[in-house]
Amino acid sequence: MDEETIQNELPRGVALSWGIVKEPQRGPKREMNVKQIVDAAIAIADAEGLAAVSMNKVASSLGFTAMSLYRYIPSKEDLLLLMQDAVSEIGLDELIPEGMPWREGLRAYVKAMIHLFQSRPWFVEIPITGAPITPNNLKVVDCALRIMRELRLTDPEKMSVILLLSSYARACGILQRDFNSAVKAGMSSAAFSGAPYQSALSKLVTAERFPDLHPLMISGAYTGTDEDADEMFNDFDFGLERILDGVEHYMAGKA
Repeated sequence: MDEETIQNELPRGVALSWGIVKEPQRGPKREMNVKQIVDAAIAIADAEGLAAVSMNKVASSLGFTAMSLYRYIPSKEDLLLLMQDAVSEIGLDELIPEGMPWREGLRAYVKAMIHLFQSRPWFVEIPITGAPITPNNLKVVDCALRIMRELRLTDPEKMSVILLLSSYARACGILQRDFNSAVKAGMSSAAFSGAPYQSALSKLVTAERFPDLHPLMISGAYTGTDEDADEMFNDFDFGLERILDGVEHYMAGKA
């Protein structure tokens, strides 16, 4: 199948991500290309957030008109897809070398994804419109499959594990993004966890109304003020390890 046929079968933005769309013959030549446009849009999103990204603003940052940009990238939706794919190039092959034990590899995979969401808070604001089909996104999937290559899982099961871990990383990334935004706005980390309200909540959350939450509120476990809590306890790591335990237990049951 030739490139023109493949291009016609894919959405325009996806075809652009694979580099199988010819550069426009009209408009600015050699002064602008798809990568420059995407890089400029990412710079704006990094500095001002995703809401600040518009075709006009990106064009202006490059010294061109929005009409010039549309010759290269047909729509803002295509631009967002290309931005998302570009920042998904996170060097997983270097972070997770061949032969790394599967639990260690999947742990590194999730933490790399969480780091992406932390470093690029706008990433999770781009709606998910379907399965990943752009090259860098597929490279992420390929890396996760490589980690699980020798596991006693069927292909559909491996894809389900990837979806589970990616969803967990996304949820953790969103929470960390919101925490960072709150702290940046002046909130303390203690206030974010509800610690300053421990005394008031302990009186409001009664055993009659909240029978199962009440003991945790009294102990301080809910707001993280429990004096007996393990200082090294990490909610994110705890959840991830339990997911990996589940995968291991599931495979043991198939033996």
